[in-house]
Amino acid sequence: MVNCYSLENLYFVLNATNCWFFKSGHMHTFALKNQIAYICKNALLGMVFKAIQDKFKAKSGHKYLEDELKKPRPFTDKKGVSSIACIVDMDKFSDAEAFQGLRQQMGLKPNAVHVMGYKRGQDKHGMFSIPFCTDKDLGWNGSIENGDFSEFSGRHYDVLINYFTEDRLVLKLMSTKINARLRVGLKEADNDMNDLIFDCGLKDYKTFMTELEKYLKILKELK
Repeated sequence: MVNCYSLENLYFVLNATNCWFFKSGHMHTFALKNQIAYICKNALLGMVFKAIQDKFKAKSGHKYLEDELKKPRPFTDKKGVSSIACIVDMDKFSDAEAFQGLRQQMGLKPNAVHVMGYKRGQDKHGMFSIPFCTDKDLGWNGSIENGDFSEFSGRHYDVLINYFTEDRLVLKLMSTKINARLRVGLKEADNDMNDLIFDCGLKDYKTFMTELEKYLKILKELK
């Protein structure tokens, strides 16, 4: 079977096929040419359909996100941190595992910290111990079709750390689907998503962690 993944590949296959037909004296070359052209045409139509589908998925996702950000966050007077969720842009900060250090730093239980990453595309050559979502996981109406994320978002957390600054739809949708009392993020990001904001860069992880612990103590979330 011939796979055509782009217009460039389609033209290459047809042109290469035409050259072979010209040099070949076999009787069935034109039938083969038509078969290849048919396969490539269907592949091209599939690409066009998927592009249209992805566009409408993104549109429905933006609408869902807009509606979610308008909703008031529920108020609670509960204090104390026993569980933390971290959403990390692994394209910009590759050491997502570093957030597991929060357990020791804040004296939390071994299973208190849960980390979920994001990468724009699947890295076939990478080895990652942290589960992550990609843009391909975007479903209809803002859904995230990823089993690891479904488990991650099914828990309740005291603190959510939004460790990203890029304006990525899937990253923002991931954040809105987490049930957390306190949301923490960075100044460069969308401040509508966070309650506590720190003015430091993604690479300045140590400063972020120091400031986070300091302000959680000020807010009497940590002793």
